[in-house]
Amino acid sequence: MSTPEFAAARVVMLYLSMPTEVDTAPLALRCWQQGKTVVVPKVAWNQRRMLPVEITSLQTDMTTTRPGVREPTAGKPIPVNLIDLVVVPGLGFSETGYRIGRGMGFYDRFLAQEQFLGLSCGLAFSEQIVPDLPVLDHDMALSMLVSDRGIRRFASNCIEQR
Repeated sequence: MSTPEFAAARVVMLYLSMPTEVDTAPLALRCWQQGKTVVVPKVAWNQRRMLPVEITSLQTDMTTTRPGVREPTAGKPIPVNLIDLVVVPGLGFSETGYRIGRGMGFYDRFLAQEQFLGLSCGLAFSEQIVPDLPVLDHDMALSMLVSDRGIRRFASNCIEQR
């Protein structure tokens, strides 16, 4: 929340945390306190894609879908090109800015969209960060990674180049 990237963002896309992930509720609350728009993914499972939907509460109009993913049941879709910062979950993160998710490629496809011009930030516990991970052609590097050890920015995706 203290980064210049977060301060500059007007529209922030968050994941709704699962019990083993870094909790994004404080980020959502801070966004609303600062007048930012909060969007979260509504998953189209059969199309294997995420639709960014604005939310104004973490409690109302929510459901849990497979496999234990919380998502909104309603909300206004937000165009991808308006999202300034996407906060990305992961099972593991590399020191070079790559991540391993749950194997379905939702976030990689989302971040690869031509319309997405914002920054991507992984949230991790330090135990999730490893020196290297296998990287596939479709894997998207993150702009930055925030953990309890600090903040890492990755040169190929830094804010100065955006």
